[in-house]
Amino acid sequence: MEKIFASLSDWHQSGLKTALAVVTRTWGSAPRGVGSLMAIAEDGRFEGSVSGGCVEGTVIAEANQLTKTGGHKLLSFSVSSEQAWEVGLACGGEIEIMVIALSGDVPAASQTLLEALDARQTGQLQFDLTSGAFAFEAGPAPEAMAVGDTGLLLPVQPKHRLVIIGAVHIAQHLAPMARDAGYDVTVVDPRAAFTESRTFGGAHLVEDWPDELFARMQPDAHTAVVTLTHDPKIDDAALTPALASPAFYIGSLGSRKTHAARLERLAEKGFASEDLQRIHGPVGLNIGAKSPAEIAIAILAEITLVRRGA
Repeated sequence: MEKIFASLSDWHQSGLKTALAVVTRTWGSAPRGVGSLMAIAEDGRFEGSVSGGCVEGTVIAEANQLTKTGGHKLLSFSVSSEQAWEVGLACGGEIEIMVIALSGDVPAASQTLLEALDARQTGQLQFDLTSGAFAFEAGPAPEAMAVGDTGLLLPVQPKHRLVIIGAVHIAQHLAPMARDAGYDVTVVDPRAAFTESRTFGGAHLVEDWPDELFARMQPDAHTAVVTLTHDPKIDDAALTPALASPAFYIGSLGSRKTHAARLERLAEKGFASEDLQRIHGPVGLNIGAKSPAEIAIAILAEITLVRRGA
């Protein structure tokens, strides 16, 4: 969403008209879910995705036409399994896509949304299908997108983020993988020797104690926390505030023996058994991972499993 609305703002400031495509319904197999977005400029540039192949090509063509005439249009695609790959559907199915020609002060509306996303606000994005204007409204996010005759509402939720405790070799693989999967990633470690000599694929690097970081940046329900240092002084300084938060995932590296000792220490701090059961330890799916990269894969896979409720 950030890239899409940043692009819309830039395009409008350069004098281009734009349209936004939104996946409104799917049946069967579709590579992009409801709410997926694609921004299209009148010169053919686009950001985001609503499907692939010829479906996307048709959407761009319809969007370019709407930038000339204004208004909106609902597109429906239905294909057989034999035709599916030709039009970008994985193995047959149906998809509906709403294309809206945008109008009004798009840069200002986009900037308001981008600031809300940066502040991790919830709310909804309201589109007037008649005029093409849109605005962000802060508040509880609706559970699902809503489409009416004259309006469309998109839920706005904070971006998922991953806080990795320990600037170690596993983190060097996990951080870029998680960024590619759409997470905002922060790597925190108080040990200068670790933070100054390694790179983490564009993740935000913080040289501080985890409890100090979490005092400034409290984990919310869209936050995953993974501890990797093997040092109780550092890991426990992250687990204590993480367990007191609504973080959706908490994981800790270490053997079963190490994890048992960890749970004992945390129990002595007053955490109940149901609190301690939130910690995934040893961290990651049991796929027989050995190398740092394989362990990172196992960790991100488990985070994905928990996030998706699989």
